[in-house]
Amino acid sequence: MTKPSVDVQAFINRHPFSRFQWITFALCFCIVLLDGFDTAAIGYIAPSLIQEWGVSKPALAPVLSAALFGLAAGALLAGPLADRLGRKKVLTGSVLVLGLFTLLSGFAGDLESLTVMRFITGIGLGAAMPNAVTLMSEYCPTARRSLLTNAMFCGFPLGAALGGFLASWMIPQWGWRSVLVFGGVSPLLLLVVLLLLLPESVRYMVAKGHDHARIQAVLSRISASASEAASFSLSETRAVAAGKSGLAVVLSPSYRVGSVMLWLAYFMGLVIFYALVNWMPILFKDAGIAPKQAMLISALFPLGGIGAVFCGYLMDRFNADRIIAIGYLLTAASIYAIGQATGSVGLLVVVVFVAGTIMNTAQSSMPALAAGFYPTQGRATGVAWMLGIGRFGGIAGSFLVAELARRQLGFDQVFMVLAIPGLIAATALFIKLRAHPDSGKVSLQAMPQSH
Repeated sequence: MTKPSVDVQAFINRHPFSRFQWITFALCFCIVLLDGFDTAAIGYIAPSLIQEWGVSKPALAPVLSAALFGLAAGALLAGPLADRLGRKKVLTGSVLVLGLFTLLSGFAGDLESLTVMRFITGIGLGAAMPNAVTLMSEYCPTARRSLLTNAMFCGFPLGAALGGFLASWMIPQWGWRSVLVFGGVSPLLLLVVLLLLLPESVRYMVAKGHDHARIQAVLSRISASASEAASFSLSETRAVAAGKSGLAVVLSPSYRVGSVMLWLAYFMGLVIFYALVNWMPILFKDAGIAPKQAMLISALFPLGGIGAVFCGYLMDRFNADRIIAIGYLLTAASIYAIGQATGSVGLLVVVVFVAGTIMNTAQSSMPALAAGFYPTQGRATGVAWMLGIGRFGGIAGSFLVAELARRQLGFDQVFMVLAIPGLIAATALFIKLRAHPDSGKVSLQAMPQSH
């Protein structure tokens, strides 16, 4: 009897989620967790830098923004590299960069060297996250892809929150440098585990025509029945021109409109997120709320990312574009509501928490949406470019509120303006849905491509 040809995604869908896939999930979760920790670390040590080095708050701006520029550069560079060289190589390389340069940051002697270190750290951070999302999505069964990818992505806000708790404990005992040393050593230790246990994406190996025995060995860790396959094939949502990969796929006519709309939606989401995370305490204080209360209420806003797990569940069952677009519409309404709620602190607490939950849920679900939209040959680039271009939205958000303050807009007017990016993000996803009606259901399966 002749051995069959096996479609990789159908094989993953057919078998229970294995211990091997859970290990892959755990490793990607840890990468994103440390990514969140190291991204947020500079904010937690900033007050100590002002005190120890005697610098002004404006002088810290380059240090605080250096990692954001690095994140954008890292994402834009790493996506095409991962589609060319493989997910594992670029992912382990990015963890090495972020670990090494976070560690070196702990020994910086002045602001200039710390700024350079943070920029290079940002390159590693920016490269790590999209490749972790891509690799994880390529080992998920279709029916649970968004749920599992979003659950893995929750490591980022948890890592950022963990940074706050650890920093508050470590800085009084060992100083601000200890936070960076911890943030550098941890990824370097994880790197050893990644080199030993992290697999290459099996979809990537089939797409690139890797050795049959190597693909079979990986799939055998999901089920021993892989040994019965004579060959492996790959199915995609839409055809991809032969020989095209990376940015050539992302910007090809089949994907161009969807790509631009994903970039626009993610950009607008980060305009809101960074505008509020950076400025909310000051806006509340200026509105007459006590500084300590203003800080505690503001801290509720980034906590809502865990809602992405439920959103992932909905994305797997309904049209994913529509689900996230509704999330952005609700974001716009709730951001506007913050501007109307200053009369009651109790009401403000509730509105800020609800707005943060909805906004972070929509934003955290975008990488899973992008991962499901692109074919294997362009997936890492597609996810990475959305995240990279979105970073400029974060930079724009910080400047936007500064400009609104300069124009002396009232508290309610500022939040009315900040609701507009939510409407633009929702509109972008509805346009994507209209241009690509077959892409809203996050699936990687349709057209066979034999390898």
